[in-house]
Amino acid sequence: MSAVEGDYGVIIERNLEVPMRDGTILRADVWRPDADGKFPVLIERTPYDKTGSSESNLGAGEYYASYGYVTLIQDVRGRFASDGEFYPFRDDADGEHQDGYDTVEWASEQVWSNGKIGTIGGSYSGATQYRMLSTQPPHLEAQFVRQSSADYYDEWVYRGGAFEHGFNTMWTLKHTSTNARKLAQIGAEDETAKRVDQASDDYQAWLEHSPVSPLPPVADLHSWFSDWMNHPNHDAYWEEFSNARFHDKTNVPVHHFGSWFDCFLNGTIRNYEGMRSKSTTAEVRTSQRMTIGPWVHNPGPADLREAGEVDFGEQAILGWFETRKRWFDHWLKSADNGVDSDKPVKLFAMGINKWREFDEWPPAVAKNTPFYLSEGKSVSATSLNDGVLSKNKPRLFGEVFDEYDSDPETPIRSFGGGHLGDNNGPRDQRGYEDNVLTYTTEVLDEPLDVTGRVKAVLHASSSAIDTDWVVRITDVHPDGTSMLVCDGILRARFKDSFEKPIALVPHQPTEFVVDLWATSHVFQKGHRLRVAVASSSFPRWDINWQTGKNNALESSGIVAHNRIFRDEIRPSQVILPLL
Repeated sequence: MSAVEGDYGVIIERNLEVPMRDGTILRADVWRPDADGKFPVLIERTPYDKTGSSESNLGAGEYYASYGYVTLIQDVRGRFASDGEFYPFRDDADGEHQDGYDTVEWASEQVWSNGKIGTIGGSYSGATQYRMLSTQPPHLEAQFVRQSSADYYDEWVYRGGAFEHGFNTMWTLKHTSTNARKLAQIGAEDETAKRVDQASDDYQAWLEHSPVSPLPPVADLHSWFSDWMNHPNHDAYWEEFSNARFHDKTNVPVHHFGSWFDCFLNGTIRNYEGMRSKSTTAEVRTSQRMTIGPWVHNPGPADLREAGEVDFGEQAILGWFETRKRWFDHWLKSADNGVDSDKPVKLFAMGINKWREFDEWPPAVAKNTPFYLSEGKSVSATSLNDGVLSKNKPRLFGEVFDEYDSDPETPIRSFGGGHLGDNNGPRDQRGYEDNVLTYTTEVLDEPLDVTGRVKAVLHASSSAIDTDWVVRITDVHPDGTSMLVCDGILRARFKDSFEKPIALVPHQPTEFVVDLWATSHVFQKGHRLRVAVASSSFPRWDINWQTGKNNALESSGIVAHNRIFRDEIRPSQVILPLL
């Protein structure tokens, strides 16, 4: 994929100096067509080393330059070849430093630039794209953002109030390690650098370490990890890091490209929804596009057909470079290629493994339908209760519930799902259902098409003043395979507000809404649909010590006795959008 394919030869220039408004120098590598003239420019801004970023590793520079684009890949402030101090997300939006704006405008003035700028990249390089929208660079024409967030509290550091431990602890150790010497201003053989390098290699061991904060290998090198841990609520600290707050400043077309098994899925959706409804003009609003496929978090997802333990077939492959080239050919080269007339939403329906297009998100034809946690035995699961899931609302009076103990010393282990790390994606949950509650439908006599946002409404109680509610939905195949479709978590004290958590009243039944984000999955005839409920999923999410304190700073807790109610007055349920 990195081979030069287009009409142009390619010239590469390394470490071009790009001055920021405060005088700090950021450095970039540039791939440009070996020809006279001026060309549109594609920019990736990365903290992961411009020589080994998601785009440079795939050969994006050579590819797009060969088709008549200049490709510029830059180290963000404080990373690798660039000067300054790195603090995640801080200097890329509308703050004191506006590095995204300054980079776009610098590129527009170069002799090889025709002044039409697009941006590429995903994950953190998607964050740098979204954040520059707050500053409206005059020469920015279009973006193609892969798998990134709308709010770094909600979809990067925390989810449902629980710390995204597996991802962020690994991320912190790994990316502190890559420039520990730079951070500490030390020599190549310094013991501090060796310590951080070793911790990065052994990050799995640090996932088991408590308390989560301080994180000893990096505690003396930067403040941002401890800042994250000292702000477990969505307080004023996080407002700077919300991209949703400037959706109404968006003035360019953005293609929001996501994956069903990605930890930033909700960010992809929220950014699309926000910009589709709030962008500066009707033309910009109608130019927003969203594509979601069946992949995990990956630098080039549209070239993949497999995720987790599932092969979604050749049809899952869209062509990563080709898909983006078509987008930019239209917006940066005025190609009449149909981009402007595409339906705005393109979704991969798992289960039937086909692409479908819609005029809106969520699809207007989807009907939110409750499925209730019910009485009886499904005779299909080796769980704590092997309960039944039914469309029929319970008619049982009195307190009817299933119960279990949540012991933070022995948390339920995580396996599969939309996260960064080992064993992600759709995976068979049978080996992880013994110690959880499950509720399973009868064998389906016709397909069940679930497409849209999914949530669980639990009526539950705990003996503790805080606990977690983890809900999974799986597709149970005729052979018993329980394949993960989507999941979510809610830290109970955040049931009403992520800004102002409230302690539970012990043993008092309370309603909790657990956001499972979204999916498009067709449960086939002969299959079953299963809901699993637990109170931990570690180390994907941190341990809730169930004391109501800041869990990141604690090392011990209490056992909580938790109940899930399923009677007529308290009908726990999942709400599925059915086509």
